[in-house]
Order: sequence, then structure tokens, then C-alpha cells
Amino acid sequence: MSTQQLPVIVIGAGPTGLAAAAHLVGRGIEPLVLEAGDSAGAAVREWSHVRLFSTWGEVVDPAAEKLLAPTGWTRPDPATYPSGGDWAERYLRPLADALGDKVRTGATVTGVSRAGRDRVVDADRGSQPFVVHVTHADGREERLSARAVIDASGTWTTPSPAGGSGLPALGEKAMADRITYRVPDLKDPAVRARYAGRRTAVIGSGASAFTALACLADLATSEDGAGTHAVWILRRGISGSTFGGGTADRLPARGALGLAAKAAVDKGYADAVTGFRTEAFERDGDGRLVLVGEDGRRLEPVDQVIVLTGLRPDLSFLSEIRLNLDERLQAPVELAPLIDPNQHSCGTVHPHGHRELSHPEQGVYLVGMKSYGRAPTFLAMTGYEQVRSVAAAIAGDLDAADRVELTLPETGVCGGAGLFDAPDAPQADGGGCCAPAPQLVQLGAPAAAGGAAEEIPAGGCCGS
Repeated sequence: MSTQQLPVIVIGAGPTGLAAAAHLVGRGIEPLVLEAGDSAGAAVREWSHVRLFSTWGEVVDPAAEKLLAPTGWTRPDPATYPSGGDWAERYLRPLADALGDKVRTGATVTGVSRAGRDRVVDADRGSQPFVVHVTHADGREERLSARAVIDASGTWTTPSPAGGSGLPALGEKAMADRITYRVPDLKDPAVRARYAGRRTAVIGSGASAFTALACLADLATSEDGAGTHAVWILRRGISGSTFGGGTADRLPARGALGLAAKAAVDKGYADAVTGFRTEAFERDGDGRLVLVGEDGRRLEPVDQVIVLTGLRPDLSFLSEIRLNLDERLQAPVELAPLIDPNQHSCGTVHPHGHRELSHPEQGVYLVGMKSYGRAPTFLAMTGYEQVRSVAAAIAGDLDAADRVELTLPETGVCGGAGLFDAPDAPQADGGGCCAPAPQLVQLGAPAAAGGAAEEIPAGGCCGS
């Protein structure tokens, strides 16, 4: 069999991976999707209780919809917001079913290489097919051959730790019984009891942290949640950008998340601790956790800790592949400048495709959330555009592959994260790029007009 007759192996049956398969099918190319979980969208199902801040119209891929149409699938109202569970059950599951035996679950990819060539060998490398090592749920091992590999495995399984240095804080692993790295499902009675009436530290400054703060504030107002309180731990200071773009965000529900977090602080359900980089976790005499900062500060004890400091890619199974990754973000070097939070001055990322996602190892692409490495603010529609371009490139249609077919919504935020790392960092000139320059926010002040929590639509995070 020639290399061109081999399938394209797609790693991960999440939204981007299944969309990649749909685009390949549309171009007459055989895909084989390998999913480590026991069902399509396994990672999405783990945050099924969280509502996306993108509408149905923004999280259904056009090629996937075309594949679903003959099955009698009905597209949900494009103006409504699905939960993770809705997305998985009403879209990802039917899409995987439509792809049939092109999707294999319980198949964990443990290695990718060139046939007979480790990463050192140059000779005849480009003409060799890829080999993908797989371990199945029953322990059986298999080696598969592929003409190309699209890694859409995401970053969900590798959350970043609480430690301000990027490494786990001292004691973090030992105190895992009090620490979670996910937005808790407070509708689950057992989970709810863990946080109700207790003091919880929330570490992080993104959409997931906003969601957790809003959920804890909601719990505090319920009959069984009296005494619930959050301590919001930020590694930087408070500025206008801390709470996202608000009403300037082109995705209203995403902007509303930040306003909900601000309302939680303003109404006294959460206290903010700024410029705090966690160095260690210690236990007090009652078994509660004491957070210790790099500057020696010791916070009042808390009962639980929610760590939402971002995600990072697992590159271990790609060690024999020649990748060209940015040294900071672990994203493709051509994409990194577009998404680097240290430099990226506005919330808009230019649409990109196969050229920005390519590597020295031709035929390998990291797509979806994994393509962003450690950078935040990934949108499903970004992944769909990526795989449309990549599928076209694999098919040899470079005109289509190079064509931009997407305009991404602005966040309404100016200023990269690196501008505000210090609690008293000077405010940068916003330059009018997408919103006014950030202004210091007085914690405890009344919420801005129109920003009351009860007026905010439910929002979410996690791959939306």
C-alpha cells in the first residue's frame, strides 16, 4: 500500500478532532479517529455542567453539519447556549455515530514516529509513513500506519498547578484531597456539600475562575449555602482588564462571566488577594489549608482550593517527531506571536491555518486547544477553521488551504497578561485597539450600570 492510500490518523474525538474527520471525509480522504476515553467528547463530558459562552451557531462545524444532515439530525437553535453535556450529547455523539467505525474509543496514543526512523535519522525520512502506537482499554497494543497525523488531543488532562513558578507548590500533591483543578458541579449533592458554608480559595484569572466565583456566590445565597465564601487568588493586580471585556466583548456571555465575577466581589461573596504567587500549602491544627506566598504572606485558612491556572499540552507521545514549538507557549512558532499573552495587545486572534500549524515533520499538525499550547482564550470556531485548512492542505488544495474563511470575535480587552503581573504595575495606553485603556477597579464599589449578576446570561468556559 502506498503512503497516500493510508488513512489520516486524528488523535482525539473532541469537537476539533471530529470536525477534522468530517472535513477529511468531505475531501474523499479516509480518517481514523483515536479517542482515549470511552466515548466521543469524553473530556467535554467531564465539564458537562458548565455552560458555554459560545452559542450553538458558533460550535457546530459546517462540514460536520453536512455529514449529519442525511441522518435526520436537527440542529439546535443557533442563538442558544449549550452546556458541555448538551454539546456532547446533541452534537458530538451523533457526529461520532455518523462517522461510524472511523472513530475508535478506548484507544490511547502512546507514540508517533516515522516508520523505521527515530527523530535523529534524516535518510529517506519524508517518504516513510507515520507509525502510531496505540494501547487499547483491554491492554492490547497496536501499531498503525498513517499518511498524516492530526493531533487534536487537547489539553484537558494536563491542568497547570497552583505554584506560581509553573511547578506544583510545596505540599500541593500531598493535599490533593482538598484541591480540585476543575469548576465544581454544585448541582451534585456530594460536591455541593464540600463547598456549602465553607471558605474556598479560587486560584486563577480566566473564564473558568470567573465561573467558579459566580457559582460559589450563587451557592452563598441559597438556603443550604449560608456562610459560603470565596478567596480569589490573583498573581497580578486588579485593573480594568481583570474582569474581561464586559459589554465590549463580541461574545456577550463571555463578557458577562467577568461581570459576574466582579459582582461576586462587589457583593462581598469573595475577597480578592492580589500579587500572590503560591509557594506552599500547609495544614493548620484543624486540617484546613493555609496558602503561603513567595513573598512570605500566609493567608487565612481555607477548607477547599479550586486551581484554575490554565492547561498545558502533553507532548510526551510526540517525542520522536520533529516539532517546531515556541519556547514559552509550546505552540507552533508561526502561531505563537498571534496568541502570546505577554505580547498580544488585543483580544482578537487572526484566523490561521495549515501554514501557521506546520512543523519540520511534514504531515503532522497540532490543532484545537493543543495548538495554543499554554495560551488561553481558544474558541471552537478557531479549531474548525484550522482543520478546514489542514484537510485542504493534506488533499493538495492549497488555494482552499490558504484562504481565510473566518472572522473571530474580539474580547474587548486590551493589554497582554504580562503588562499586569505586578500588583502596582503602571497602566498601559490601550491605543484604542479594541477598548478603552484599562482602569484600576475599586473592589467593593457598586457594579457598573447594567452589570448586575442577575442580568447576566449563564456562561461557561472550557473549550468554548
